[in-house]
Parts: sequence; structure tokens; C-alpha cells
Amino acid sequence: MERPVSFALFLIIGFFAQFTDGALGMGYGVLSASLLISMGILPALASAAVHTAEIGTALVSGLSHLKFGNVRKDWLLLLIIPGSLGGATGAWFLASVPGHTMVPFVASILLIMGLMVLYRFAQSEKSNALPVSAAIPVPIPAASVRPQISRRRLAGIGFVAALVDAVGGGGWGPIATPTLILSQHEEPRKVIGTVNLAEFFITVVIAATFFTALGTEEYDWGMIGTLLLGGVIAAPIAAYVCRLVPPRPLGIMVGIALIAFNVRTLLITLL
Repeated sequence: MERPVSFALFLIIGFFAQFTDGALGMGYGVLSASLLISMGILPALASAAVHTAEIGTALVSGLSHLKFGNVRKDWLLLLIIPGSLGGATGAWFLASVPGHTMVPFVASILLIMGLMVLYRFAQSEKSNALPVSAAIPVPIPAASVRPQISRRRLAGIGFVAALVDAVGGGGWGPIATPTLILSQHEEPRKVIGTVNLAEFFITVVIAATFFTALGTEEYDWGMIGTLLLGGVIAAPIAAYVCRLVPPRPLGIMVGIALIAFNVRTLLITLL
């Protein structure tokens, strides 16, 4: 009886983790890795399993966002190339150092970022001067040109987010998504879609690095396949929901999700 229960549990974890990630631009690794570790799976193996399953879910999610017009193509390579370097570095590091030692530090940073995102979007609801599509509540003159984030800053975000993602089992979305939302006057759906598509390429590099560093003898391929199945089912649904939800509520949801994820992480780690 244990196997059907495990199958259903891993399917549910995969589905809701990917739905959260596809709709909010974050949460797959944070949710699934946290749950797997709480079930007694070692951090390195949990991160390796999550990233292996995430190859399929990230591909479906990224292509779905691309189909629904949620992607800024000019950002992709600037996230993917440094992100791949950061992800490979983090995976090698986790293979030799316990990843949980960094959890409180990373969670604290993400909690602060979540509060900032929530404050910005909550404030925008009080302003009648801003259009509904404004992602950040800063008055912008009509017909003004959208400010562009620097290539160096974009590359730095990609490197750091992927590094943390590999070490902690999650962190690409929670770091990249709110940072880009706070840095740009861009619709949240565009940020979320771009982050999701770039995630596929970075996940491939992280998974390949874990294969090399850990080997695959201890991998539970049944668990990985079930996580993948749940995520593949959820990915196109989440991309469609992301396209329909207006920017302001979606931005508030991003902030609330960050706060909830990281308050829980801090409580579990510190208490």
C-alpha cells in the first residue's frame, strides 16, 4: 500500500509546486525540495532529484509562457549564460558542503524582498495616477521610454539566483522574479515567463553537474518521474493563469508567496 500512497503524494507535490512556479515565477524548487527534505531525503539528493524532474517541467512551462507571449527574448541569454555558470558552481558546492547551513541566510534575504514587493504593489492600488499595467508604483510620464536594466546587472541576477537555486534546491524564481520586478517597469507576467523559460536551460546544467558529482546510484527514479508527471500536467495551466491575471494582483501574490515560503523556512530552521 505504500507505493500508491507515495505515487499520489509525489504527484501532488509535483503538480502544486509547478503550478505555483508557473503562475508566480517561483516556488517549484522551494516547495518540492522542502517537502522532500522533511521526508528524510538528504539535501544534495533532494536538490538533484528536484532539478532532474524540473528539466521536463521547466521545458513545458517555458514553452507555454512563450506561446502565451509572456517572454522577453532580449533577456534570455543574459540570464542563461551566467545562470548556467552559477548553477554549476552551486551544484558542485552542495556535493561537498551541507546546503542547509545557508538556508537561514537566504531565507532572510528572500523574506525582505517579499515584503518590498508586497509593499510596492499594495501602494500602487492607492494611486489613481498609474495605469493598471504599471508593475512598480513610480509615476512615469506619458509616452516615456521604459528604462532598461543593465546587462551586467541582469547577468549578476542570473548568476546569484542559479547559485542559490542549486545549493538550496530552490531559489532561481524567488530571487530572479522579485529582483526583476523591482528593477523594471515591466508586467509581472513578462518577468515570470522569461524567468521560467531561462530556468529550463539552467536546470539542465545543474542536473548534469549533480550527475557528475554524485552519480545516479542513489536516485529514486520513480519519485523523480512522478514529480515530473505532476509538474508537466500543471505547467500549461499555470502559464495560462499567469496570462489572465492582472499585473497588480499577480505582483501582490508574488510578495505574499515569498513571505509565506520564507517565514516557514526560518521557523523550521531556527526553532
